[in-house]
Amino acid sequence: MSTAELDDFAKEADAWFAANTPKTPDFMLPLTFMEVGTDQQFDFLRDWQRKVYEAGYLGAAWPKDYGGGGLTQAHQDIATKAMRKYNGPIMLNAIGLNWTGPLLLDIGSEAHKKKYIKGILSAEDIWCQGFSEPDNGSDLGNAQLRAVRDGDDYILNGSKIWTTHGHYGKYMILLARTDMDAPNKYAGLSFILTPMTVPGIETRKIKKLTGEHGFTQTFFNDARVPADGLMGREGEGWKIAMQTLEYERGARIGQAGGYVLTEIDPLEILNLARNSQRDGEDVLDDPVIANHLVDFMIENQASAMGRKRSRIRGLTQDNPLGLMLMDKLVMTEYTRRINQFALGLQGGNAGYYVDDPNAVDNGYWHRGYLNAFSATIGGGTSQIQRNIIGEHALGLPKTR
Repeated sequence: MSTAELDDFAKEADAWFAANTPKTPDFMLPLTFMEVGTDQQFDFLRDWQRKVYEAGYLGAAWPKDYGGGGLTQAHQDIATKAMRKYNGPIMLNAIGLNWTGPLLLDIGSEAHKKKYIKGILSAEDIWCQGFSEPDNGSDLGNAQLRAVRDGDDYILNGSKIWTTHGHYGKYMILLARTDMDAPNKYAGLSFILTPMTVPGIETRKIKKLTGEHGFTQTFFNDARVPADGLMGREGEGWKIAMQTLEYERGARIGQAGGYVLTEIDPLEILNLARNSQRDGEDVLDDPVIANHLVDFMIENQASAMGRKRSRIRGLTQDNPLGLMLMDKLVMTEYTRRINQFALGLQGGNAGYYVDDPNAVDNGYWHRGYLNAFSATIGGGTSQIQRNIIGEHALGLPKTR
C-alpha cells in the first residue's frame, strides 16, 4: 500500500466523519460501553456503529470474506484517528469488536467466522461476556457454572455477574465447568459461544452508584445451548479465556477499530481550570495546580507515544507485550485520577450530580469519576495488572 493511497484514504475518512458525525443528542450518552442502560442510548449507538461500518471505517482490516474491509491495519488506524478528531460517539458492540471477533478470526472455525463476524461489525449481533461469577470475584479459574453435555447440546446451570450488555446481548462468550473431577480447577473449564435467547436464560439489571444500568446478573436454569458453540476442545476453556483477556487488556492486536471508552484530553481540564476560582483567586495561579495539569498532559502524550511504539515490532523485540500490557493499567488509572482532579477544582460544587442546577458541566466530571472505577476492575483489576506486568513483562518472581 503506497503512501499516496493511504493519504487518499485519510482525506476520504476525514471528509466522511466531518459530514456524518452526529451532533450530541438531547439525552445523556454513555461515557463508555459499560454504561449503556437505556433503549434510547442503545438505539443511537447501534445506528452509529452500523453507519460507520457500512461506510468502511470499522473492521477495515478484517478479512473481506467474513464481512470486513480487507484493507490494512494502517487504514483502520487512519479511520479511528478521524473518528476521534470529530469526537464521534463510542462504538457499542465492544465485546464483539475487541475480544470475540479477534478471537474468532484467530482460532474460530470457518463456520464460526461466517456466522458471527459480520453481525459483530454491523452491531446486528451484540455480544456479552460470561466470565465473572457472584461468589468468586476475580478468581476466574474457580468458575462454577456447569455445562453438561447432552447429545448435541450443553445444559447450563449457574450464574454470571457484571455482564456488560447482558440485557442486550444476542450471544455470550461463556466460561463453564464441564468436568467437576478435573485434576485442577483450570483443567475442567470449557469456552462456549452461547445464544442468549434460549429458554432458561434470564438477565437482571444491576443499578450502579451513578444511577445507570450498564451491568446485569445472568441466570442459567437448565438452559440448553448448541454444542457447536464450543471453542477448541472440552477442557481448553482456561487457555482460550486467557487469550480473550489478552485482547481485553490490549496485549494482543486484531481489534476491529474505533473506540469504546471516552478519553479525556487534559485541555478539557485546562478550560475547566480557567473558569475556576478558589478564595477569590484563579486556580491556575496556583503553581501546584499548574504542575498537576502539566503532569497530566505529559502522561497523556506518553501513553499515546507508547501505543504507537507498541505497533513497531523492531522497537519492542526485547519485550513484545510490555507496552501493551501497561497501557490498560496506565490509562484506566489516569482516567480515574484526572476526573478526581477535575472534581477538586470545583470546590463544594463537586458534590452536585447530573441534572442538579448547581452541578458544574451538568455533573460530567462527577459522573466520569464514579464510572472510571469500573474500567480499573474489568478485565483484571489494577492489582492483577501490576502482577502480570511484574511477572510476565519484567520477569519478577511470582507472588505466592
